[in-house]
Amino acid sequence: MNSTWQSVAETALGTRFDRLSSLGGGDFAASFKVTTTDETVLFAKTHCNPPAGFFTTEATGLTWLRQIGAVNIPQVLSVSDEPPFLLLSWIDVGHSDSTTESTLGRQLAMLHAHAQSQFGRSDGATTGSLAVPNQLCDTWVEFYATQRLLPLVKIAGERGVLSTKDCTVLERIAARLGQFNVPDEPAALLHGDLWAGNRLVDQQGQSWLIDPAAHCGHREFELGMMNLFGGFGDDCFDAYNEAYPLAPGWRERLSLHQLAPLIVHAIKFGGSYVSAVRQVIVQYD
Repeated sequence: MNSTWQSVAETALGTRFDRLSSLGGGDFAASFKVTTTDETVLFAKTHCNPPAGFFTTEATGLTWLRQIGAVNIPQVLSVSDEPPFLLLSWIDVGHSDSTTESTLGRQLAMLHAHAQSQFGRSDGATTGSLAVPNQLCDTWVEFYATQRLLPLVKIAGERGVLSTKDCTVLERIAARLGQFNVPDEPAALLHGDLWAGNRLVDQQGQSWLIDPAAHCGHREFELGMMNLFGGFGDDCFDAYNEAYPLAPGWRERLSLHQLAPLIVHAIKFGGSYVSAVRQVIVQYD
């Protein structure tokens, strides 16, 4: 454990850490349950060598999501990039109840209903361990092509994860995004990495979202990510669609939105994710 970040964090909070318990999960940062000398419990994470601006970018995204007030987001208590750490309010994990999924669906619908003027991030900050770009774009087609598919294809090609043929097909798909009937909707503020591991359920059965790759994108992307690995019930999507109806054919379009996270996973983990990318691109080439 790097004691430097702990010392800076203690100074920022005006308290001392009494106990740190290492937490499992995650493929990037080291995380801890922190108990201060006055028995306040916090969540902390750090990294020995994160990308530039990594933790302040995450903290900014958490703050944006929290400010809208639609979904439950932990409070940012302190953040630093040098030394690197992020401190959040602690969530006591419990169990889902009969309303957990439908409540989350309505909350996400409320979040996405707050229209944003452009796609990307106003600060242009990159997100994720691959540092995908988030420059502002006027349309989803431009954003998904230039800020997601093409940069990821470049990385996958350079690392030999995807073949030259795969990369050529993906570049062709990126050039034809406007032909796939994705509805022309305003940008929405997205969590951006909403798989089941980034949703906690507290002791009251309420959902909390953590570890965002927050940006303004197409709301179908959020639902595509949620469907990619499972973990969200039908009640969630039904309640979402009731509160903020989706355009016809949305389920069939999810695979297009899933292409970007699938390429990310292919780059990180290879194996079956490479096959999954190929299965999707066949649908759109």
